[in-house]
Amino acid sequence: MAADPADAAEVEKLYEFGERLNEAKDKSEHVGDYEGIIAAVKGQSVKAKQLAAQLIPRFFKHFPTLAADAMMAQFDLIEEDELAIRVQAIRGLPLLCKDTPGYVPKIVDVLGQILGSEENVERDAVHKALMSLLRQDVKASLTALFHHIERESEDNNVREKVICFLKDKVFPLKTELLRPQDEMERFVTDLVKKSLQDVTGLEFKLFIDFLKSFKMFGDGASPENIRELIEIIEAQADLDAQFNVADVDHIDRLVSCMYMALTFYTKGASSSKFVSYCNKHIIPVLDKLPEEKRISLLKTVAASSKYASAQDSRQLLPSIVQLLRKYMPGKKAEDMSYDYVECLLYAFHHLAHKTPNTTNSLCGYKIVTGQPSDRLGEDFSENYKDFTERLTATEETVRQTMKKLTQGMSEHNKALSAAKTDEAKSNIKSEQQKTTTKLRICNNILSMTKPLHVKTPSFIGDDKISLSWLEPAKKPQASSAGSSVKRPQSSTNGSNTVKKGRFDGGNQNQLMNRAFEGISRGGGSNRGRGWGGKGRGRGYR
Repeated sequence: MAADPADAAEVEKLYEFGERLNEAKDKSEHVGDYEGIIAAVKGQSVKAKQLAAQLIPRFFKHFPTLAADAMMAQFDLIEEDELAIRVQAIRGLPLLCKDTPGYVPKIVDVLGQILGSEENVERDAVHKALMSLLRQDVKASLTALFHHIERESEDNNVREKVICFLKDKVFPLKTELLRPQDEMERFVTDLVKKSLQDVTGLEFKLFIDFLKSFKMFGDGASPENIRELIEIIEAQADLDAQFNVADVDHIDRLVSCMYMALTFYTKGASSSKFVSYCNKHIIPVLDKLPEEKRISLLKTVAASSKYASAQDSRQLLPSIVQLLRKYMPGKKAEDMSYDYVECLLYAFHHLAHKTPNTTNSLCGYKIVTGQPSDRLGEDFSENYKDFTERLTATEETVRQTMKKLTQGMSEHNKALSAAKTDEAKSNIKSEQQKTTTKLRICNNILSMTKPLHVKTPSFIGDDKISLSWLEPAKKPQASSAGSSVKRPQSSTNGSNTVKKGRFDGGNQNQLMNRAFEGISRGGGSNRGRGWGGKGRGRGYR
């Protein structure tokens, strides 16, 4: 098809404008030519608009009085129906800031709005333009991008695309982009903190994981920096809010944040606020919570108990003993809540390890520390009788259950050998896994009840017990001949020093994954998005 003469003339005129500007020593004298290029944006020629998209940025710096008109013209080209025009206009945007960096925030803001393009070539152009601007002025660019996350009125799709861009393109290049390191890590931390007022659970985890990768929060981080991260997590958990058993969103947020905090307890952060909140607000209404939320919260309490201070342990221990009396049967029973008892016994041991004489009045023990709180002159024999009877009944019930489980495992093995289809084998293996987990729970319960029958028990305060809902730590492979492997040094009983252990690395990730697997969609919180991500129309995943 022959080219439209009018289009050809328009394109030719633009070439003339461009050539004159290119050859002119003082380009500012050719205002009319640059105005002609800007005017071409309002024309009908696709090729002329493509050419204008190249020429406007090229000569932009020479005509400051036309800057606003030129920028709006370039933005108009981004909204054209023709893909080729849009892509060319996007590619030209970083050039507008090359000599006029003050425009970086505005242009990054516009690019952020079109990150959601469905056209691959257009989306790629946006990514490249943003990366160019980030390398030119990282502070201004990041500030503009985070505004999309921070603004309550922001379109959900735009906001999600900006977060994905940060995760996929910016965060992996932090070593290159965040220079000087100390200054930029502080700058980005402040941006993240301002953006956390209204986030979903997965978004919050994304930002916390990013902050954890910073030098200022890594190995050797100062106590002030670790405290800052814990305070961020505590704020997200709404620990100042009155607890409402019907607010599933808050429960999910609380559970997830408690799991997130575990890794920082290993670095010396205080668990006091979480422990106090659970003791004051959660445990008194535990029975009113939905079943799946109840066990999730008990697991967080169990995992956190290892890091509770002596003072917090003293406050929480009576509540744990009260729950043990509730869930440990007074006499041999057909069944009981094994996972509850496992969590509660684990918490009991770790809390009592830090404040052993508190158990004198609670359980009738006779532990001597030389303090008035020993209360050795008082008679708590009934408490001892009741507690040890429950321990015995629990052990009898557990052994009876283990016998059934072992028999069931034998039957599963026979059924697996006889299974013909993959589906049948898969179902049997699933039942085998459930049985294995139940046996681990039972073994853990027996290991924790055994030392508690004497008047002066030794409480477990180390990593001797691995909770059933965590994968057991893998043993190191046997070393080859001629080589040796040093065993890690175990922590000392009674020591308040927290060493690198089960929650650093693999098992910490298991805790986190389980926390987020349990998050429901659509919480009842009054926060905009809701921890489950449904508050403003977005699904959690």
